[in-house]
Amino acid sequence: MSDESAAEIRQERGDFATTHREMYLRTGGVQGHVVDLTEVGGHAFTTHCLIRVKGRKSGRTQIAPLIYGDIGGEVVIVASKGGADKHPEWYLNLRAAPDIDFQIATQAFRATWREPEGDERHKVWDFMSRAFPPYIKYQKSTERHIPLIMMTPVAAIEVFRESDI
Repeated sequence: MSDESAAEIRQERGDFATTHREMYLRTGGVQGHVVDLTEVGGHAFTTHCLIRVKGRKSGRTQIAPLIYGDIGGEVVIVASKGGADKHPEWYLNLRAAPDIDFQIATQAFRATWREPEGDERHKVWDFMSRAFPPYIKYQKSTERHIPLIMMTPVAAIEVFRESDI
């Protein structure tokens, strides 16, 4: 998939993502955790978290809604960017940080993070591809190795607020 066709997907989903993030923030996580993604090839009960990272250049706070999975107490997110040839900004910003904040429904955490490798990565990829089947198409559409991030909560924090961004 070219960056242009990935941009079309992101444009369609961009309004959804912004609206989704705003609803999640406005309700303190009461709404936005579970979303029906059947119309884009996902499942009716797809779970979403919010992640919060600081811009590595701008220093501005970014909050993004992302599909997540839970494997053995670690929360997994996928840096797919709709199969674009470039990594999402949040992933590049995360790589410059030792930790990350995330929120699931009405609970938020500071967490450490890591990228699984080898056999573990394959197992995690298979799990996340079942959680959201379009990830398979996204990976086939780019030569970029789509990163997986595994987050381990270390401390509870206050839920995210609209004023955070």
